[in-house]
Formats: sequence, C-alpha cells, structure tokens
Amino acid sequence: MTIAAISARFRPGDLVTVRAAKPPGHVRTPFYIRGRNGVVDRVCGSYPNPEELAYARPGLPAQPLYRVRFLQREVWPDYAGRPDDSVDVEIYQHWLEAA
Repeated sequence: MTIAAISARFRPGDLVTVRAAKPPGHVRTPFYIRGRNGVVDRVCGSYPNPEELAYARPGLPAQPLYRVRFLQREVWPDYAGRPDDSVDVEIYQHWLEAA
C-alpha cells in the first residue's frame, strides 16, 4: 500500500527556523525550540502527521520528518556549556520554514 506523501522541502545542511506558533491541542514540537534556528542534519522519512493521528484522523498526506540540530547556547541564552554543544530534535516539515 502506497501512502501519499508531501515532498521534502529541505536537505541536510539547510538552515531552518521552527515556527513560533502556539496552536491548541496535541502538538509534537517542543515549546523551547519554537522560533529557533537550526540546521537540518537528516531527512528521516515521511510519516502520517501525529498531530492528526492523535484525533483519530488519518494524518495524510504523510509529512517529511527531519532531524534538526540546534546550538544549545541559541536555545537557552544562559547556557554555560561549550559553545559547540548542540541538541537534536526531530521535527515535521509543517513546523519548519527556510531561515
């Protein structure tokens, strides 16, 4: 069975910004990462949208899922660790914009 999927807009190395939206309901994007810039590390594949699945909807078309790397000092301004420390977050395409 083939699942309809949206084409991936981003590639590894692309700079992206996570939307700063605050929608109600079940959301899979961590609040602390919204509005932040990161770099796409990899495209993980396309999957039904879990924000839709949570409400017993089919979640189609499938959304590309990315692993995005953020520098911790840019996520948490008071971060006192090494300047190159990072955090990776898996984020669906509908949350990302080109930076």
